Amino acid sequence: MNISIGNDHAGTDYKNAIIKKLEAEGHTVTNHGTDNDDSVDYPDFGHPVANDVEEGKADFGIVICGSGNGINMTVNKHAGIRSALCWNTELAALARQHNDANVLALPARFIDQNLALECVDTFLNEKFEGGRHDRRVGKIPC
Repeated sequence: MNISIGNDHAGTDYKNAIIKKLEAEGHTVTNHGTDNDDSVDYPDFGHPVANDVEEGKADFGIVICGSGNGINMTVNKHAGIRSALCWNTELAALARQHNDANVLALPARFIDQNLALECVDTFLNEKFEGGRHDRRVGKIPC
């Protein structure tokens, strides 16, 4: 699977752990995030992830900032992006099962790194259920 990932300064350590895990599992990861903790603007790192997913260069995106909100709002401005802010594995599962989310947003300052890795696993391994959810997702404008 091809995964695009982006982060601001709050998410650098999480991004590095996620990339290490995903690459060990055989995934290809495109890193659009900052690589240090110097203050940066999350939109600069979210837009390239959304572009990768929109253009089919990535199967899924993962975005990380302090609260998860700012970078989630950023990528959701792109047509065809359904990003879900998840702070536990149940939300990550439902984002895929019910909303066909294609980007996972993580709040680095509100969940620990192990939980973030679990959310990534859950998100990437769940499938969209379709059915009544397909009708609802179809009503989200692109």
